[in-house]
Amino acid sequence: MTNTPCPCGAARSYETCCGLYIDGGKPAPTAEALMRSRYSAYVKTKMAYLRDTLAPRDRGQFDEAGAKKWATESQWKGLTILATERGGTADDEGTVTFVARYLAEGAEREHREQAVFRRDPQTKAWYFDEARTPKAAPVVREAPKVGRNDPCSCGSGKKFKKCCGA
Repeated sequence: MTNTPCPCGAARSYETCCGLYIDGGKPAPTAEALMRSRYSAYVKTKMAYLRDTLAPRDRGQFDEAGAKKWATESQWKGLTILATERGGTADDEGTVTFVARYLAEGAEREHREQAVFRRDPQTKAWYFDEARTPKAAPVVREAPKVGRNDPCSCGSGKKFKKCCGA
């Protein structure tokens, strides 16, 4: 064992974290564990694991060459789990909202997703079922809103719409 840190960001080694699922053949016990291991599989370019953990109906459509190209041309910067709903050992479905950060073509990028996972009723293995775009956080103003007919904040005495709002 080399005790390299796990790419998923957990405070464990790869061998005792995602490596158990990717290289050891052990099924991920929760939806979040599968999400983390799928991120690590991109970092380690383990395309067979990514294909095998897709929903059975989607495995034939998996673009292994395209996924491998993206994985190898990206410099992976980290995974942040924003929220997990259900997806525990007693559940059959769960969602994990996450941000995967990476460097591609010289630019920092983020992949935000709400991933839906389901568990096979027979094998009890989790698989990635679908990706959803997470809802954007609402914009919160730091300053009070200035109305068109309010006095202008510059102190001119004019209405905002006739001064700085023009």
